[in-house]
Amino acid sequence: MAQMESSLALLGLLSTEPSYGYDLKHDYDRWFGAEKPLAFGQVYATLARLVKNGLIELLGDEAGSGPERKRYDITPTGRERVQQWLFTPDTPSEAMQSNLFAKAVIAILLGQDTAELLEAQRAEHMRRMRELTQQKRGASFATVLLCDHALFHIEADLRWIDLTAARLEELTEEVASA
Repeated sequence: MAQMESSLALLGLLSTEPSYGYDLKHDYDRWFGAEKPLAFGQVYATLARLVKNGLIELLGDEAGSGPERKRYDITPTGRERVQQWLFTPDTPSEAMQSNLFAKAVIAILLGQDTAELLEAQRAEHMRRMRELTQQKRGASFATVLLCDHALFHIEADLRWIDLTAARLEELTEEVASA
């Protein structure tokens, strides 16, 4: 799965109405930053880059009790970029590389108990599934959907772990003969 691009998410949020960096950061965190909120420095660096690239413009500065507040608006080019991003389907991971697969092969090469490694990974996946299922209770609908997305990916990993465990002898033979 492609990693979410925070700059495009911020640009999309700014498409709704002109806003301040502070407010954009809070909107981002509310919708997308439950597990990894953006740092203020990252928000302002991203906004500066978006201005430089002509995707947003600075509407002006407002003096307040603290530092000047800068208000931003999206440009027509920025709106086009958001539309392009929204309607360009994400490509599922193109890399056929997995950290878990690499661990299984290295464990075989080192003569380690690969079945034990797979079982430990299964236990960790199950722990995370319980955590996500608990997080869904009483959560907003958006949070439930995010948890479901993560749960479905974990389920796919668990199917892979089962398949690999069932074929471990065959994989071990292939790795040993290479």
